[in-house]
Amino acid sequence: MHELGITQNIVAIVLEQARGASVKRVTLEIGKLSAIMPEAIRFCFDICCQDTLLEGVTLEIIETEGKGKCRHCGHEIRLSQPFGQCDRCDSFELDIIQGQELQIKEMEVEELCV
Repeated sequence: MHELGITQNIVAIVLEQARGASVKRVTLEIGKLSAIMPEAIRFCFDICCQDTLLEGVTLEIIETEGKGKCRHCGHEIRLSQPFGQCDRCDSFELDIIQGQELQIKEMEVEELCV
């Protein structure tokens, strides 16, 4: 399960960026063509956050659809797998333009009032 290593890196990045501030929510964007299972990330996130400043943080995951662009006619199509056929010119030569993402989209940090 490579999701554990990925999640450990996500937690490390969030902790570094938070600089000790209290994080309330982390939003990830995971593409449906990324070969990363969102539910596995969710499971690993809870484990990786134990005994850290992120324990109890809400994790939101946004799954992005796969999209490809035909190299021949430029038409964009939806992809449910990392290959497909253009529905305009029937070409199989597609470039994936969306759906392989894995990024920390947002983190909500509690602002300290002094």
